[in-house]
This record gives sequence, structure tokens and C-alpha cells, in this order.
Amino acid sequence: MKSKNQKLKELLIRREIVRSFAPHDVFTARVLEDAGIELLFLGGFGVSASVFGLPDVGLTTLTEMAEAVRRMADRLTVPLIADGDTGHGNLHNVARTIREFERAGASGMLIEDQVAPKRCGHFAGKQVVSTNEMLDRLKAVLDAREDSDFVVIARTDARAELGLDAAIERANQFAEAGADVCFIEAPQSRDELARIAAEVPHPQLANMLPGGVTPILPADELQELGFRIVVDPIGTLLATGHIVKQLAEAMLRDGRSDQSAATLLSFDEIKQLLGLQEFVAS
Repeated sequence: MKSKNQKLKELLIRREIVRSFAPHDVFTARVLEDAGIELLFLGGFGVSASVFGLPDVGLTTLTEMAEAVRRMADRLTVPLIADGDTGHGNLHNVARTIREFERAGASGMLIEDQVAPKRCGHFAGKQVVSTNEMLDRLKAVLDAREDSDFVVIARTDARAELGLDAAIERANQFAEAGADVCFIEAPQSRDELARIAAEVPHPQLANMLPGGVTPILPADELQELGFRIVVDPIGTLLATGHIVKQLAEAMLRDGRSDQSAATLLSFDEIKQLLGLQEFVAS
């Protein structure tokens, strides 16, 4: 049987772009897998928001993130990529991050070039470390990797601070240093997305954050440009917040919330998603 890491490597060489989400909790991950999504991400934004009710400004620790990875990966059959942020400290911490994520069941991780503490890639005020410092982080990750099928995604946030040319140059350097996938965060137009795809001849990720600084392009168009992965990083949070707010309003207005049932999962569907039958079958 193929490992989840091997499944991820196969997805990356497939001609069709990989369509992905970043679920904010394990239940949401189960819903997405059941719907047919073949690759999932666990981002710092979702963990900060769902576990702590806090914004994505570098408040989540490595231990907290690794435990979140462990809980989610344990309930999935599809590969999970974990957000390593800046590596949670010095180069020894960076190496520890990938070791913790591999042991927790992730099939890949992102490492980025922001200064610590980092912040969401679509927040203002980002700063990046030097190219050499990021290359040192990347080397620490690659040297500590135990499974060669574990995918390393090198992310740069240089577009906001240094401009697109610098971001493209960094992405190419990261790929040449051994990153499996490149990720230029927060390009600001379709033309910039097209330039990135054309000038970084390596597998690339497109982050389609609703309400962010990057225009949302459909997966087919991103595939034509040359991207290998497209991910919606906060869609499950937005959807959950919206429907829960509607339920609260219905309860306050009508004294009941079940009349929204047409837009909700059924109780039977939830039991199936949670695998109840595995536990009650005699």
C-alpha cells in the first residue's frame, strides 16, 4: 500500500492541478476528504483561529502545531501538509520542526522567509530575512528530513517588502537549493501570477485567499499558467463562521435553529463522517 507521502509525490507529477483546502479542524478535514479533496493543508491561520481564537501573528508554538498535525493526520487517508512558519526559532528549532511534523504524520511542510514573529501573508507590515538566512533554514529542513518522499515547500513573502523581481529570484534560488515546491505569497494581479509561473520553472503553489491581496483565479486558469497546487487557506473558517452566525440569529429570532436544516449536514451524515459504525459494530 502506498504511503501518504508517496501519494503526495504522485499528485505533484500529475498533469492536472491539485485542488486543495486548509481545514481549520479535524472534523472539517474529514468533510473535505469525504467530498473528494486529495490533499489538505494545516495552516497557522486555521490553528490560531480555531484552537485559540487568535489572529495569525506567530502566536502558535511548535508543540501546539505538531499536536494539531498529529490529531488531523491520524484521521485522514489523504496527505497533509503542515505550516512550519519560520521554523520556530534558530536552525536547531527549524530542524526540530520537520522532525516533529514527520513523526506527527504530515507528508510535507512549508518553511518561509519572514522574520519572527511572522504574520499572515496577506496582512500588512511583513518583513523578510535575507536570502542567505532563508537558504540556511531550507538547508536545515532538507538535512533533517528522514523520508525523501516528504515534500518541502519553500515560501517567500518578499513580494510585499522587496518587490516581485526579488521574490522570483528567491523562489528560483530555493528550488535550486532543493525545495520540492516554490510558493510566492501574495502576488497582486493576474499579470504577476503569470510572471511567477513563467519565470519560476519549478512546481509552484498558488494561494487563493478570499479577500486577500491576490485575485482569485479558477483552478483551470492557474493550471494553464503553470501552477501545480491551488489552495483556499481560510474558506472553511469563513463558511463555518457564516453558518454559525445564521444559526445564532435563528435561535434568537425564532427560538429554534433546525429550520435551516436544508443547508446543514444531517445527523446521519455526521455519524458516517465520524466513523461511528467502526466503534459500535459487534
